[in-house]
Amino acid sequence: MGGVESKSFDAPDEVRSFVDKGEGRVVTLAGSTVLKGRFEPGWRWSEHIRPIVGTDSCQSPHFLYMLAGRMHVVMDDGTEAEAGPNDVVRIEPGHDAWVAGGEAVEVVDFGVSPTYAVKSSG
Repeated sequence: MGGVESKSFDAPDEVRSFVDKGEGRVVTLAGSTVLKGRFEPGWRWSEHIRPIVGTDSCQSPHFLYMLAGRMHVVMDDGTEAEAGPNDVVRIEPGHDAWVAGGEAVEVVDFGVSPTYAVKSSG
């Protein structure tokens, strides 16, 4: 027998602050983490998440659906890409990213690590 599980970002399981430049609303379904993120203009992973997690670059994978704004990504190997509204983007661990331009970025991330933007216990 099949089942249905439903949650709303209006009542998330958790809200994670991106310092002073946004937040992630997290729901967990069938053991999978889904994050709806809002990144304000001026947000940059290396400035707003690195101090929380303590790694040199983002070590979370991402599978994003871009709702609004533009995000620029630079991989540790120097590869660069930029994404905007209605783009679907897969990003492997080992990158920096930032809001490109003056509009907030909104995304739904179906591939985020359960520990994205969570303070390291180590």
